[in-house]
Amino acid sequence: MRAAILRGAGDLGVDTVPDAAVETPTDAVVRVVAAGICGTDLRGYAGQPGPVQGPRCGHEFVGVVTETGTDVRTLRRGDLVVSPFMFSDGVCGPCGRGVPSSCRSGGMFGVDAGGGQAEAVRVPFADTTLVPVRASPDDERVPALLALADVMATGTHAIASAGLHRGAAVAVVGDGAVGLCAVLAAHRAGAERVFLLGRHPRRLEIGKAFGATDLVTTRGEEAHAAIAEATGGVGVDLVVDAVGEQAALDTAMAVVADGGALALVGGPHGGVNAMLCFLRNIRVAGGLAPSRAYLPALVDQVLSGALDPSPVFDLAVSLDDVASGYRAMADRSATKVLVRP
Repeated sequence: MRAAILRGAGDLGVDTVPDAAVETPTDAVVRVVAAGICGTDLRGYAGQPGPVQGPRCGHEFVGVVTETGTDVRTLRRGDLVVSPFMFSDGVCGPCGRGVPSSCRSGGMFGVDAGGGQAEAVRVPFADTTLVPVRASPDDERVPALLALADVMATGTHAIASAGLHRGAAVAVVGDGAVGLCAVLAAHRAGAERVFLLGRHPRRLEIGKAFGATDLVTTRGEEAHAAIAEATGGVGVDLVVDAVGEQAALDTAMAVVADGGALALVGGPHGGVNAMLCFLRNIRVAGGLAPSRAYLPALVDQVLSGALDPSPVFDLAVSLDDVASGYRAMADRSATKVLVRP
């Protein structure tokens, strides 16, 4: 089968690799219908630190079950499924506490198991990882379902983990797919005002359509001053950091109100001042999104027509042309890329 292979910084190709196959009784094999390129993939592509270092790539995919192990009970051949970006056993302590992203036996696709940017994937713990969907592989909602695998689940986790109350003011730092989905999640949760901090016109348009009430295109102290003025100097109830770099974390601390919350879902590569959080009674939420915990409800919302995060995908490429998708996201000419094998 064909799969995207990261050979080194900026060097991505498609190679023939051994076919995905059942290796343990709890495995399933999924033929990929659509896969996504994520900002985490881009870090590896750019040679930056992070979990994605190759050779396999991709942790977001929707597909069709083609084979199951002898212990798989809830899935059948032909089922359309959405996979969270991490697999989990569903029985360990963290899974029982609702954080399957911390599963003791789990891991991330493209890092601890085959990558989703391929013709097929072996899925460990198939029963407790995959979520079946009552739809066909050519359903027009496949892009929306694909967004649930990571970015929409992560945006949802940012809002849910912080306990957002209706009527709250929220600031989202970062106009990538996670930030945009956090805007959508905040709007759906009843936020009265949603500030989106970003600079890319197309992404800001998506953010506005998703429910952003205020677009902040400045950075640093100018952005801080704009939000302070808009909130009467108080700041916002919740800041979602969807970037993770130190400048974004500094902005989050600068614009959050005393007694407010930070939801860190951008994979922090910097830090926040714990003493300031203590003195200002700022709560830190977020974390590595347990996307499997959110998927069943999100799938139902997509199928009912209540939720559509698909606009985050503004470019589609074939698997053979996946390198162009990476380049488009790296140069910010695409927000998020959908890959079809």
